[in-house]
Amino acid sequence: VQLVESGGGLVQPGGSLRLSCVGSGFTFSSYGMGWHRQAPGKERELVAAITYGSGRTNYADSVKGRFTISRDHAQDTVYLQMNSLKPDDTAVYYCAKGRRKYYGGSYYSSQDFDSWGQGTQVTVSS
Repeated sequence: VQLVESGGGLVQPGGSLRLSCVGSGFTFSSYGMGWHRQAPGKERELVAAITYGSGRTNYADSVKGRFTISRDHAQDTVYLQMNSLKPDDTAVYYCAKGRRKYYGGSYYSSQDFDSWGQGTQVTVSS
């Protein structure tokens, strides 16, 4: 399994970024995917997740209404569109593959995922 994130960077408060993650080495369409983040001194947290198949989504309360997760099965890619960014969104963002194949339920924590990308830094600052 290989997951490669891109799209991070420095953005001003209120700005937008779109993160991408390309998966390989597994049947991408058969697994849920998630975006997580970890800020300095804090635990890794699940930000957004999307199921296989129907693509049902769930979000952390802190990003609801601002972030959107989506996936493109033809490109084996999962995206995280981040709008109205705040300084508190500053973190390393990781994409991850769901632990269970064909799981269509919600994801609640990083424990539900078993393979991780290398991460991409997002810094929100003026």
